[in-house]
Amino acid sequence: MPAPAPGPLRSPAPVRPAGSHHRALVAGSVGNFIEWYEFGVYGYFATVIAAHFFTPEGGSAVAGLVRTYASFALAFFFRPVGAALFGRLGDRIGRRPTLVLVICLMTAATTLIGALPTYASIGAAAPCLLTLLRIVQGLSAGGEFGGAVSVMTESAPPGRRGLYGAWQSFTVSLGLLAGAGTAALLAAVLTTAQLDGWGWRLPFLLTLPLGLVALCLRLALDETPAFTAAVGDRSEPVRRPPAGETVRAVALGAGRLMGWSAAGYTFLVVLPSYLQSTLGASFQQALAATALANLGFAASILPAGLLSDRIGRRPVMVAGALLVAVLALPLLNLVQDTGTPVYAKGAALFGAGAAVGLMAGPGPAMLAEMFPTTVRYTGLGLAYALSNAVFSGSAGLIITELVQWTGDTDIPAYYAAAACAVSAAALLTLRGDDHERALR
Repeated sequence: MPAPAPGPLRSPAPVRPAGSHHRALVAGSVGNFIEWYEFGVYGYFATVIAAHFFTPEGGSAVAGLVRTYASFALAFFFRPVGAALFGRLGDRIGRRPTLVLVICLMTAATTLIGALPTYASIGAAAPCLLTLLRIVQGLSAGGEFGGAVSVMTESAPPGRRGLYGAWQSFTVSLGLLAGAGTAALLAAVLTTAQLDGWGWRLPFLLTLPLGLVALCLRLALDETPAFTAAVGDRSEPVRRPPAGETVRAVALGAGRLMGWSAAGYTFLVVLPSYLQSTLGASFQQALAATALANLGFAASILPAGLLSDRIGRRPVMVAGALLVAVLALPLLNLVQDTGTPVYAKGAALFGAGAAVGLMAGPGPAMLAEMFPTTVRYTGLGLAYALSNAVFSGSAGLIITELVQWTGDTDIPAYYAAAACAVSAAALLTLRGDDHERALR
């Protein structure tokens, strides 16, 4: 995408009271929390969901898990559709009303998953209904990221876009940790029979009160100054960039994000099922391992966003991508080795999550800076959704199938490392002063 003409070092948007910055931050973050809470819960309970919805009596457990991930991947491929649909709305009618609609759809679909009858009750209709709800989730999740990041970055105080955008990624980590904590708590207080029978439903049903809180916060949200200034009173046609320019920026943005998408999903979500199905770990051990990786992820996100406001997005994100590319295989081998001390395994998982956080912290602001206000919701939402559809949504399916086909238990490391190597090359094309320029 052609570089815009140099602009002022700080945004010309009207100065807003501190309270409005904070309200925008919270209202934008809360939907991401819910989205990734459900995302984590689905991943952590993948083996249970596979047994209830995708494994007829006498069927293969591994085949059921593959079908579960296939349904997961299908929903991910609806994210770009949601990003385009809701992005178009958000760039025309505003960020606030679009995000209100998105949170309603997301909450309804996730809550209904917790109430679905299983294969044993209604047969083949069960996986069909589950997949339909996952598609609705995919559509709403596709519209969530672009709107939330637009709100956060367009409302950020001068010199704080990286930090404000990093809260999107930080609430992703909080959502994943909340999902892991909920799953671990249920595993601790319920018997295996109770957890498999009805306990797995509780985390999905919990989305209803969370969604109602998010709805109230978004109804109280003001429209962003950048959108108001760009659209104005609509007395004149809104000037938008050529479609080809936006398409090129979307493709480049997806390439810059692919390492974050692939490595993040591999180490933060797929890991529980991989440890159970491939290495024979217990459910509790797999959750503990995933919690450590997510803690590392959470610990590095906000510092990475803040650092990117000072030295630029490029050095921070490239460092994260190269760390994963070089260390993914050694770290996974440490986890696989039965002779490795527990503390060393914990440190390896924490470090893997922290490296992903270096990409995730500055990532939202980096995307926001690639698109002008009139197409920002659509452009950054599509870049993120496409990257996640290809490199996150398909990760569980690809890794499970390749491990089963090749017998090579190092497949997750190869997958994450290859994606991060390509992503590092794309990130090197970033300008060093993007963090100092005004949003277009």
